Amino acid sequence: MTNFAKALQALGDAVAALSSAALADDGLRDRSDDELLHALGAAAAVNRGIEAVMVEAVGLLRERDELRAHPDRTTTRYGCRNLNELVQRATRASGRSVSDLATASRAVQRRIATSTGKLLPAEFPNLRAALAEGRVGLDAVIAVASVFRRGGVGTTGLLAADEELAAAACGTGPEAAGPASADELRALAQVWAAYLDPDGAEPVETRALRKRGLTLGRRDGDGLVPVRGNLLPEVAAQLRLGFDSVLNPRGEGAPPMGPCFSEAPAGAQPDDETGEPSEAAADSRSWPQKQHDALAVVLAAAAASGELPTLGGAAPTLVVSVREEDLVAGHGYAHLPGDDEPISIAAARQVACAGAVQRVMIADNGRIVSLVTLERVFNHRQRRAIGLRDGGCVIPGCRVPPQWCEVHHVEEHSRGGPTHTDNGVLLCWFHHRTIDTGGWQVRMIDGVPYVKGPYWWDAEVRWRPVTKSPSRRLDRIAPRL
Repeated sequence: MTNFAKALQALGDAVAALSSAALADDGLRDRSDDELLHALGAAAAVNRGIEAVMVEAVGLLRERDELRAHPDRTTTRYGCRNLNELVQRATRASGRSVSDLATASRAVQRRIATSTGKLLPAEFPNLRAALAEGRVGLDAVIAVASVFRRGGVGTTGLLAADEELAAAACGTGPEAAGPASADELRALAQVWAAYLDPDGAEPVETRALRKRGLTLGRRDGDGLVPVRGNLLPEVAAQLRLGFDSVLNPRGEGAPPMGPCFSEAPAGAQPDDETGEPSEAAADSRSWPQKQHDALAVVLAAAAASGELPTLGGAAPTLVVSVREEDLVAGHGYAHLPGDDEPISIAAARQVACAGAVQRVMIADNGRIVSLVTLERVFNHRQRRAIGLRDGGCVIPGCRVPPQWCEVHHVEEHSRGGPTHTDNGVLLCWFHHRTIDTGGWQVRMIDGVPYVKGPYWWDAEVRWRPVTKSPSRRLDRIAPRL
């Protein structure tokens, strides 16, 4: 073992001792906020130094393998298919982390000129110097290298960008705004790339148009249809706006980085002021699940808008076929057009509750003998009144606004329930779909919606009046004020 490796091993032992002390019961728990922040900053500085060593090592391993015949390569001698597998085994890191190390090494490694054998400057020499000093880490190098990966920038411009970006990362730039985070550095690099690229965004736009696409797969064994594809930025932005309008991120906040998963709490704590269960704990869906349900709402709203091209002389209409006796009994199967696989009765009941029902009577020989349309859709005046009363989906914790909700017949129309404001409540697509299975119950008392929640949300499991209407909420708290 070389002296360098021994020094790293000694450092690793020291860090392991510190991490063991930090995670002990009496480690960092009793430290002040200032001490915790100082410990966090010091640990990050150590981590940046370790990342610099890893980046250089990966770069050298790749360079040596490129110069050797296949039988003599390090990856071959250690029984690995490629460099990514070799580094994963050596570091126990994920494939994504190893790919980041490889990307960073290409940006800051000094390569040997094959003709002269001399060391050449790194593509980003100032960033390499900052990495060597422990002032920037892997994330910062990746933030810059990923922006300039597509090329189109000359050497002179790239060196100028490298100098400015390295200074910004170290906090020594002309604006003296303090060391930039990796996200801030990526934003600055994008500005530089846009300024230096003489072709602008057009080549990227051309590639994006060529690679755009959306594919619906075949339904799998779990009853799900996989979706794969790439969206153009403006299409994705419009879709995000649709999600935001349904999910109301001002109220609950979308996750800033990637999906945020949540689970149903073991027992929701009551609100300190009202003594009632907290609405914040009522919705246990993960963020990807919420976005799926928002997409369902957006598609239904688009179909009902009247703005889409017609199909067969009518607006695009989802038709679900089901035998009447199965729909009434609540068990059996329903079918979608063009799909041989059945869907659940719950899906058919949701469509039937929110839309019109066409009763078709077929004789034994298959002849259609009767065709009757049952109008059971709440009209726009009723919807407006119910929206004013409920203020949105009546299930606690759900923030879908009234204009995106469906009107649910509390007493089913097929069992004599009237299409009346005293029998209609607002439910979002998801809660309408799962009203019979999701643990929530809804009933009307004197024309007012009441909800009974699952035990994990309401330990008392009792009926509670609900509304999201600001004016009605004010009426309820006015006597206490």
